[in-house]
Amino acid sequence: MIRLIEENLVRQNKAMLLMYFLLEEEFSRLTQLKPQSVSQVELSIQELMRQVAAERVSLRRMLVHVEPSAQRVRDILPVLDEEQVQSITELLTRLDETEQKCGVQAAKNQQMAMALFDQSKGLLNFMHNQIKPKSTTAYARTGRFAKGVNDARLLNGRL
Repeated sequence: MIRLIEENLVRQNKAMLLMYFLLEEEFSRLTQLKPQSVSQVELSIQELMRQVAAERVSLRRMLVHVEPSAQRVRDILPVLDEEQVQSITELLTRLDETEQKCGVQAAKNQQMAMALFDQSKGLLNFMHNQIKPKSTTAYARTGRFAKGVNDARLLNGRL
């Protein structure tokens, strides 16, 4: 069972490394302004996250077989021999480091995506304001152009 837990941690480490590379690829595509290719990478990232979540559920099930009260991998370390403890601790350390890198890269991607969104929104607002008629009386209530009378009129009234 311990071998299965180690294999699970190795798979999670490899998945997180792949996640990091996908996040870097997403960032490079964001900087190249290729929205279609960004969405393709994003779908791959979402699928990989789903698989990592499934691996973690599987790992929790295995932990319960080793130690019924275990909630985390570190909870089973006291019942293992020194070599297994060292191996699992190393795997957990690498997994944590890779997750931290992924978190930083995901934050960069989010900031870049929001900056591009704000830029696009500002450009659309500018273009909309340029197209919108300056005079509010340009259109009649029916949505058609109001017909104005251009000939001179005689005003009657008192001053």
